[in-house]
Amino acid sequence: MTRPHTKPSLPSKDDLLAFIGRQSGKIGTREIARAFGLKNADRATLKRMLRELADAGRIERRRKKLHHPGTLPPVVVTDITARDADGELIALPTDWDEAEHGPAPKIRVRIPRRARPSEVAGVGDRALLRVEESGEKDDPIRHTGRVIKLIDRARQRVLGIYRATPDGGGRLAPIDKKQLGHELSIPAGAGANARDGDLVAVEVAPRRSGYGLASARVTEKLGSLATERAVSLIAIHAHSIPHVFPAATTAEAEAAKPARLAGREDWRALPLVTIDPADAKDHDDAVYAARDDDPANPGGFVISVAIADVSHYVRPGSALDREALLRGNSVYFPDRVVPMLPERISNDLCSLKPGEERAALAVRLVVGADGRKRSHSFHRVLMRSAARLSYVQAQAAVDGWPDETTGPLLASILEPLYCAYRAVKRARDARAPLDLDLPERKIVLTAHNTVDRVMTPERLDAHRLIEEFMILANVAAAETLERVRVPLIYRVHDEPDPERVNALREFLQSLDISLPRAGALRAEQFNRILARVKGRDVEKLVNEVVLRTQAQAEYAAENYGHFGLNLRRYAHFTSPIRRYADLIVHRGLIRALRLGDGALPQEQGAAALGEIGAQISAAERRAMKAERETFDRLLAHFLADRIGATFEGHISGATRAGLFVKLDDTGADGFIPARTIGADYFRYHEDRHALIGAKSGETHRLGDRVTVRLIEAAPVAGALRFELLSEGRYNGARRRGRRERAVHAQPANRAQRERMRER
Repeated sequence: MTRPHTKPSLPSKDDLLAFIGRQSGKIGTREIARAFGLKNADRATLKRMLRELADAGRIERRRKKLHHPGTLPPVVVTDITARDADGELIALPTDWDEAEHGPAPKIRVRIPRRARPSEVAGVGDRALLRVEESGEKDDPIRHTGRVIKLIDRARQRVLGIYRATPDGGGRLAPIDKKQLGHELSIPAGAGANARDGDLVAVEVAPRRSGYGLASARVTEKLGSLATERAVSLIAIHAHSIPHVFPAATTAEAEAAKPARLAGREDWRALPLVTIDPADAKDHDDAVYAARDDDPANPGGFVISVAIADVSHYVRPGSALDREALLRGNSVYFPDRVVPMLPERISNDLCSLKPGEERAALAVRLVVGADGRKRSHSFHRVLMRSAARLSYVQAQAAVDGWPDETTGPLLASILEPLYCAYRAVKRARDARAPLDLDLPERKIVLTAHNTVDRVMTPERLDAHRLIEEFMILANVAAAETLERVRVPLIYRVHDEPDPERVNALREFLQSLDISLPRAGALRAEQFNRILARVKGRDVEKLVNEVVLRTQAQAEYAAENYGHFGLNLRRYAHFTSPIRRYADLIVHRGLIRALRLGDGALPQEQGAAALGEIGAQISAAERRAMKAERETFDRLLAHFLADRIGATFEGHISGATRAGLFVKLDDTGADGFIPARTIGADYFRYHEDRHALIGAKSGETHRLGDRVTVRLIEAAPVAGALRFELLSEGRYNGARRRGRRERAVHAQPANRAQRERMRER
């Protein structure tokens, strides 16, 4: 007899306390909900119960994780304060309420014998530690910790541009927006022979009085910023992005030899092609599709995706492997790439060049006429690319404009690829992943590495074809490793936080758009909202607010699905040249399917991969921030000679301090201090994403179209300051006229700079 399905009941508060006390790993709302089988509809109640427990002092929340009061979480930010009699480092938790919990527990810091530089800490450093309790009652220090990451070194290191002064000394213009306007004095003899315009690192001296500029000493010259090409140096050094390969890593790469056929399937006759951006330097994926001749799959296709076999050259524990893990991913700037692997590997041996034999890990995907994957199989192969095509080139050929390269490939290769894509697109549309319309801009440089223009590349079916085939391959990789129980690093994207969803629901109500409260939240519900505003003046606004509601994707050894793609399991497999996560997945497949050398070591289990996932997620965020800041600095350089010019744009952010505006033609972001918006006093209304005048009711809302005048550009910091020229909304309607204001083109005063620091 089949037992009826029963809905999981909510745990009691005692159940919650017992569960939190049993956990040794990280524990938050998501983990609790999963442990008790709670769905989205119950999470709001769960959060309320946890808040009540926190208010009663029975649990406490640190960095979104829950613990019993007075105990240390398994991962904690600490300050290293001393050494004991044996010379071992002693740390104290940074955030500790002594008034409530008594003296902070001491932590003995363990440094591995073969520690990486990022694990070697000293007194005065701030570090992220993984903490364990020893359990030895006689030991006054009952906790030990291992360094996961050094957050800050003991002495303050500031980056900036050196400006020489007539007295033989200099001034430092900091590059950080938060320090904008706070120059440092560099005395004569403390400049380390830096020249005017050099990017330098300085050590700030302790202040002896509250008057005058703080002084500093140049500790390192990092390069000249005489040209815009050097702007990316700022981001590289500001975020400590490793950009020089150690000698051992380079030597290992140079000694690598091309792979041979032994132990591989021969796919050299299969006419795989690469389709990439026109300016791509490395080509790590190739595709081919053909009609499936199996009578049981009428109208179906067999899609082959071959990915460069980086695992053949980068073995676990090698110098190449250690450096790749440290970097986590390649970082892309308009003028340069900081690669994860040396060029001998990334641009040569693992680049799928036409006519050259290359090692690959390939997946053969069988899809039905409806585009759904029916089966798949992985193969370690030797292949030979038939052609290197750009997106524009492939699309032009299919649209009726073939060239000398694509003409011979049109009927046999390109048209079958597009037919297979049209089938896969049907399955994609049925799956309904999140479909945000947020075009990306690209900076185009001149031959002299100055900004020529900013463009928004057109989204072509060629782009979507490659994306969908890569998604299929990534899903197949995750399914294979799960099936054979080999640990892996997932690419995960959690569902939006219920509190953010509630805020979005309230905002949408102001637009007469409803978001259901009951049932599981799905990406398809967001898509319906986006479809409703398509073509309306609030389209950009709603897209941006929906984006801000989403969680951030990350890498984890624990699978909780990919909300944005609407997939239950997903792993990155298709770019091992530029992402360490993909290399781990390749190694897992080699181990799972016994495909030869380079397999994932047996000792790398879920716990070890969890730490790697956290490390490369941090590296990914670091890269994204560095790329974004470089984009801002280049555009500030580009616009620096246009002070006083007017521009059209839209409000991209609203805060208590003022408005952020994104310009239409370049995508440059700038700031309008709230104190400069008319004569009214403007209050920030979080639920409406708007600044609203206290007396007039004039409203400036996220997504509103605006006209602005450029008042100041700070290229080194990548900051722009605007003056608002257009009227806001009154009772929901826009006024046609523009407010006339005087132009104040002088540099911003200190109060205005304080406002700009809110960025």
